[in-house]
Amino acid sequence: MGNADSHRTIDAIWRIESARIIAVVARMVRDVGIAEDLAQDALVAALQQWPQEGIPDKPGAWLTATAKHRALDWLRRNKLVERKHAELGREMDAQPADFDLAPDEPIGDDLLRLVFVACHPVLSTEARVALTLRLLGGLTTAEIARAFLASEPTIAQRIVRAKRTLADAGVPFEVPRGGELTARLSSVLDVIYLIFNEGYSATAGDDWMRPALCEEALRLGRILAELAPNEPEVHGLTALMEIQASRARARVNGSGEPILLMDQNRAQWDHVLIARGLAALHRAEKLGGLRGRFSLQAAIAACHARARTGAETDWTRIAALYEALAQIAPSPVVELNRAVAVAMAAGPRAGLEIVDELCAGGRLENYHLLPSVRGDLLTRLGRFAEAREEFERAASLTRNARERKLLLDRAAACARG
Repeated sequence: MGNADSHRTIDAIWRIESARIIAVVARMVRDVGIAEDLAQDALVAALQQWPQEGIPDKPGAWLTATAKHRALDWLRRNKLVERKHAELGREMDAQPADFDLAPDEPIGDDLLRLVFVACHPVLSTEARVALTLRLLGGLTTAEIARAFLASEPTIAQRIVRAKRTLADAGVPFEVPRGGELTARLSSVLDVIYLIFNEGYSATAGDDWMRPALCEEALRLGRILAELAPNEPEVHGLTALMEIQASRARARVNGSGEPILLMDQNRAQWDHVLIARGLAALHRAEKLGGLRGRFSLQAAIAACHARARTGAETDWTRIAALYEALAQIAPSPVVELNRAVAVAMAAGPRAGLEIVDELCAGGRLENYHLLPSVRGDLLTRLGRFAEAREEFERAASLTRNARERKLLLDRAAACARG
């Protein structure tokens, strides 16, 4: 195997194993920034040795053991807690010669701790997203920057500041307990879904979707579902992402232009992902019913997934589910979505009444989907001149080039009547 091939293989292994390695080392040193540096040292060692010596039979275990040795060296150099030092020394001395993991290695617990640290509320939302993609996704700074259309120095600074903030705040490397768990878990789920949404409907740039972000969020959601199997909202989020991701191939045409939900070819939907999503939703319902915001949104997505055509969609149930969602997580965006469902179930005039109330409230003044929805309802009512103005306003508010073109095309269609 040539050096280039070896490096590609090592990169692929690192993507799979890096989060677990960082998590194990963070348990030892109690600092995720230092843990990542030590894990990176292990990666450098692999890049130096493996091309000449060959890929080990258990590369993840080799990297983990190497990183743990680096961590022990670091602890010795810094003379941290002599008792802990001695315990870790005995642990490392007992390390099997083939670099296999000890049978009781608590990888899952460590990984869950890392999830909660990366998504800690002491960090800004932007910092949580960047750190999660870095530590749990194994993405490089350049890849994160490309995904969010930011400069590499900006993302690098964001990650460095996040690590410093965690260290300065003394954030413990542990899974929260009791009442704190619910709030902290909500933060974790929000971060994962934010990553997914940025991939599913890019807020800016030239592409309608960024599939790599959707895939990364789905991977994180599936991992979290394994680590926290008794949390209904974890399964609710996973179900929601699986079902929404199933539409990916049908959401754009050959030129990359967006295709709206009701116009999509449902034969192109991925029925394997739909089945996975419905199974996750069933688990969420068994654990906690439809009482969480992600479980309710997943149930809405399931209504679309179960309908063979747009005309067969149970819009009455969707409207009721949005009503339930508004009770536990009220927001003008939820109300806007409810307006769409009501319009489909009871006619555009009923939906327009809700939209006009939102317009009067002013809370979505700069949200491009408000005039977009209003333009759609006005079109269905035959009020084309007003609809054209709404689509043009929506186009002026969006930062996504593909979406802007779609909205301007709809405005032009209104002008033709």
